[in-house]
Amino acid sequence: MALIPKTPHNRPTDRHTIDGGQGKVVERCIAEMPAQADFVRFKPEFGQRFIVTVDTEEEFDWSRPIERSRHTVQTVARLARFQEFCEAQGVCPIYLIDYPIVESSAAAGILRDAVAAGKAEVGVQLHPWVNPPFEEEVTEHNTFAGNLPEALERAKFRNLRDAIEREIGAPPLIYRAGRYGVGPNTAGILSEGGIAIDSSVRARFDYSAGGGPNFRDLPVRPWWIDRDAGLMELPLTTVYWGLLRQLGQFLYARMWRVPRLRGALARIGLLERIPLTPEGVTIEEAIRGIDIAIDEGLPVLVFSFHSPSLAPGYTPYVRNEDDLDALYDWWRRAFAYLRQREIAPTRVSELIESVELA
Repeated sequence: MALIPKTPHNRPTDRHTIDGGQGKVVERCIAEMPAQADFVRFKPEFGQRFIVTVDTEEEFDWSRPIERSRHTVQTVARLARFQEFCEAQGVCPIYLIDYPIVESSAAAGILRDAVAAGKAEVGVQLHPWVNPPFEEEVTEHNTFAGNLPEALERAKFRNLRDAIEREIGAPPLIYRAGRYGVGPNTAGILSEGGIAIDSSVRARFDYSAGGGPNFRDLPVRPWWIDRDAGLMELPLTTVYWGLLRQLGQFLYARMWRVPRLRGALARIGLLERIPLTPEGVTIEEAIRGIDIAIDEGLPVLVFSFHSPSLAPGYTPYVRNEDDLDALYDWWRRAFAYLRQREIAPTRVSELIESVELA
């Protein structure tokens, strides 16, 4: 039995009675700790898989405060090369598109045919500061969409979701909040909009200092945010590696203000936090992270990176052509190692079909 995403015509209500029938209405929040019974189970033949998600977004100066203006979409043209690369590797990338990208005719020209052919998929990535309607002041607090009033978060999401379906020709079924900024109303808004998978949780990271969510203690296994609504959480994959990795959740938080100590522990092989991304993570580190994720039985390894890294000079991770060559080599070696470990790529549609609902 396949998971059937809710559409605007069969959507559930935003709030659900989950207190044993006592009539108290409780919101299910994306960032709340799941119970053991909430973890998603996949059909036995699914095994362990991986996905590649691309935060497909405008370019801006990462060293400056966030603004509504002063951004570009020059790197959209570089999506064509990455798509060709992934197709040659047998990988279906998932492009999580924000508003400036969907407004670009070049993006639709590159992605529409690939999506129609089943060689790529698209989802929603909400950057509220560049996504209409523009009713809020641009502050750090408001860059996390989940901090906005519910009606405004919903309006921004629906504008973007509908534009993606119109321009790319496929309804998006997966969502990631820009800056991972989910809030108390996000789950209901996603269910209303036909989203089946949220992938906003960056487990083992804490963004509360800037007004964002704290995912530090959340698991990396997928779980049901709302089983009845057909909405699951698929966290980005981050693991702890090293002799002290079993204590990683306890120790890493207590070293948050002492980055030199974290670096020292990583260098001597005691404790290292490894997100599966080519941005700031060496391929040797990533391979260690892949091994840990596989050994821990993680059903889906979620890789991610930002599309502006596909051209030199737009992110801190790719400053020149040598860095860009290294980025592609990182992916080439990662895919080769995943094949060696017999971890096959998957996609959103396959994930949905592989869920066990009983």
